[in-house]
Amino acid sequence: MSDKIIETNQAAILGIIETPFTYSHEVYGERFYKIEVSVERTSGRIDCIPVIISERIVDVTSDCRLVPVKICGQIRSFKRYGVQKNKRELFLFARTIEFATGGTCQGENNVYLEGIVCKKPTYRETPNGRDIADMVIEVKRSYGKQDYIPCICWGRDAWFAERFVAGDYVRIEGRIQSRTYKKRISDETEEERIAYEVSVSRLAKVALDLCVHLCEVGEK
Repeated sequence: MSDKIIETNQAAILGIIETPFTYSHEVYGERFYKIEVSVERTSGRIDCIPVIISERIVDVTSDCRLVPVKICGQIRSFKRYGVQKNKRELFLFARTIEFATGGTCQGENNVYLEGIVCKKPTYRETPNGRDIADMVIEVKRSYGKQDYIPCICWGRDAWFAERFVAGDYVRIEGRIQSRTYKKRISDETEEERIAYEVSVSRLAKVALDLCVHLCEVGEK
């Protein structure tokens, strides 16, 4: 895998394992499992982040619930088919895992991404007056694959993002966040769902000529 591809998608979290290892899928004989890790924000709110991890880097038969852990890897996306048609979900693909000593840990949640803006960001104002902009960026992965990652910008970054157009290349620093929302199924029924996105703390637009140079360097 190109080092450049790894450098354009990095994530690290420090939190508490909340669920047992649950089988997810298999690729060329390598089995992958899913866990959820809770990470506390400075505000005290909790983000519960889905993590996909290989059996080759951790003992998936062990019960690690309530154990502090640091996981480094990449933010990836997949499209779920079925009840929620064409719903794209995020997860942290683990490359390394370290179990912390002691029973508590301070939350850490860092994401760094470089990618292409897929469509013009949507600017809006929340009911309490906060300026935000939603955008989706395409981040390259190995073997010609891509991840489509929803991001949310705040305040001045939202105003800045509103001027972006499809094809702009951007750099983002932020964190993975989870939030619950209610989806109306019918006139009488609402369903509570969970969305995952990257909350942006730093945002930069990269000149096109520099992007071409970076791609050329990554291919060497």
